[in-house]
Amino acid sequence: MVQGDRTGDQPLVDKVKAYIKKKYNKPGAVFLGVIHRLDRPTSGVVLFARTSKALTRMNQQFKERMTHKTYWAIVYPGMNPPTASLTHWLKRNTKMNKSFAHDSEVNDSKKAVLHYKKLKDLDRYTVLEITLETGRHHQIRSQLTHIGFPIKGDLKYGAKRSNPDGSIDLHARSLTIDHPTTKERINIVAPPPARPQWNFALSD
Repeated sequence: MVQGDRTGDQPLVDKVKAYIKKKYNKPGAVFLGVIHRLDRPTSGVVLFARTSKALTRMNQQFKERMTHKTYWAIVYPGMNPPTASLTHWLKRNTKMNKSFAHDSEVNDSKKAVLHYKKLKDLDRYTVLEITLETGRHHQIRSQLTHIGFPIKGDLKYGAKRSNPDGSIDLHARSLTIDHPTTKERINIVAPPPARPQWNFALSD
């Protein structure tokens, strides 16, 4: 998990602070700004800010949608068409920590838009590349489930079975953003976890 919760498990933010403190021999408390989060069972790119100025600048980029994020997901086969856009209205249930997708607007719902394309068909699964127009709670998970294609391992959203390590096969593949100091456009890419389906997905 990126930040602490009631489980008491050590979050990523604490590990990164400890890394910075050791690498740069920093005395006292280490500043680390959380710019965005990933759902705990997912993998991929996570971005932190080492200064408050960088945090403000990068938060603004996310707010103004100047960033570009790409996700990979492994779903059950049969998805057609191979390229499409999905538009739903998501309503969040905080008690269940879950979002439900609806085909039309309902009370307290928020519009959610994503675009997907099929990257590869595996023996029993399909690999998708996904880009988001909106950033809603559990957006990819709830929208794919709503059209009948839950993410592999995602029991919460209808997968048939869990992954052995409790993960789900949703991966934040890349993030493109302007560097807060140099203004250079940078693209950060994260390799997927070393698991069989991802290995097959990356093979020729």
